[in-house]
Amino acid sequence: MSTATRWTLNSTQNRWLARGIRWSCHQRQSSSLPSRRYQPTGNNSRYFQSEGCNYNADFAAASPSFLEIGGKAYQTDSWTNVPSSVLALIPRRLHIQPSHPVSLTRELIESRFPSPTYAHYNDLSPVVTVAENFDSLGFPTDHPGRNRSDTYYINKDTVLRTHTSAHEAELFRRNASEGYTISADVYRRDAIDRSHYPIFHQMEGSRMWDRRKVRGGDVAQAVWDDLSKMSKHNLQVEDPNPTVHPERNPLQAGHHSIQEVEAVAAHLKRSLEGVVVELFSKAKQAAAAANTVEASTEEPLKIRWVEAYFPFTSPSWELEVFWQGDWLEVLGCGVTKQDVLINAGVPDQLGWAFGLGLERVAMILFSIPDIRLFWSRDERFLSQFTNVQNVKRFKSFSKYPASYKDVSFWLRGTSSAAGGGLRTNAQGFHENDVMEIVREVGGDLVEDVRLFDEFQHPTSGRKSLCYRINYRSLERTLTNTETNELHAKVKEDLVQKLGVEMR
Repeated sequence: MSTATRWTLNSTQNRWLARGIRWSCHQRQSSSLPSRRYQPTGNNSRYFQSEGCNYNADFAAASPSFLEIGGKAYQTDSWTNVPSSVLALIPRRLHIQPSHPVSLTRELIESRFPSPTYAHYNDLSPVVTVAENFDSLGFPTDHPGRNRSDTYYINKDTVLRTHTSAHEAELFRRNASEGYTISADVYRRDAIDRSHYPIFHQMEGSRMWDRRKVRGGDVAQAVWDDLSKMSKHNLQVEDPNPTVHPERNPLQAGHHSIQEVEAVAAHLKRSLEGVVVELFSKAKQAAAAANTVEASTEEPLKIRWVEAYFPFTSPSWELEVFWQGDWLEVLGCGVTKQDVLINAGVPDQLGWAFGLGLERVAMILFSIPDIRLFWSRDERFLSQFTNVQNVKRFKSFSKYPASYKDVSFWLRGTSSAAGGGLRTNAQGFHENDVMEIVREVGGDLVEDVRLFDEFQHPTSGRKSLCYRINYRSLERTLTNTETNELHAKVKEDLVQKLGVEMR
């Protein structure tokens, strides 16, 4: 259960296209990246190249009749909002690329959850139904995560998964092993900066016990017996709160006894503390090999458990690690909500689940400063990573100059927090739509986009926004001509697709 990066039910807890043009899709074989060619049979002919994908620049206004993803065709409709830049990256699957830092991070974590107790799922399709992504997990119908401003819809019934938990109910239903891990690419419309990308990778895990299979139906004793077989550690652990609290971290009354939850929580925490030992021991070794300042301090590794809220576990916690002088949230976890298991058809099971972001951990482990680097094909980046036995810190090959440019515009009449579909934005506005347009135009040549200023006219009430865009390549110096052309295209698309008025 990807609790670490899920939306929560309120903001304080969230510390986490159709004009009838038909397209035909053809698979093309390549030694490096499978790609798709989209060819319109209508009159539009404006194309641009994006990671091996020939794509019509009018896509946002004129949706193809279907999209082909993973060799399967999906009908599109008025909900479709997946851009070319995202479609082109779906085949990359960084989490299973040999020697890639995201994949190496996955391998390290998987090593703490051995077979046959745990099955590992790394090749699940990113295309899931709305029911799988939201309904099976109890998302309310008005949950913000369902908005097209946040989620990539293929059509009204189908999305690119926003979390690995979209597969959770199915794996519980299969009941093929006592535990499992899932690692996968997930997709969300989001901000543009060094730590956010529309595609990132999550890993989640779960461990279950079945009342019908344990001796005498005593789940608590079965869990304690399993815990006694696990390796111990000598970490400094802060865990000052009781396992359950009637208000902050409640027991699932009617489903679990306090004895069961105490046992499950202990097993969960020991398991995940072992993950931290594995990851941060490697990180400290890499720091020492690089002769860094923090390595010279030899600060002991410390962790703490913090009470948390997640919609699908209770009680719940976040695990934080004291690293380089600060407490870092690493993952979220908890005792799985019994409703999820009941809905999956396994009401006699109970257990725990956790979730984390692989990029977040990999950025710490390998000291990678910019999330865009994970998608680089530059050998100066990729050649620095080999295997989990030889974890090394990333060495920057250069720092190229930034080019800052501002774009200011008036919004049209009313705005809508839902947003999320470029064709509907003549009536509404959402910041993620701005981000999507900038990404489509600039791709990874854009380092970050920030709201720099806003103004509301005292008489007309019209609202003006100013965004500052930082164009910076990871691999070369951009010329003024390049950035000027990119910026001009951003302005043009903002006007055409969002209906704003430039200042």
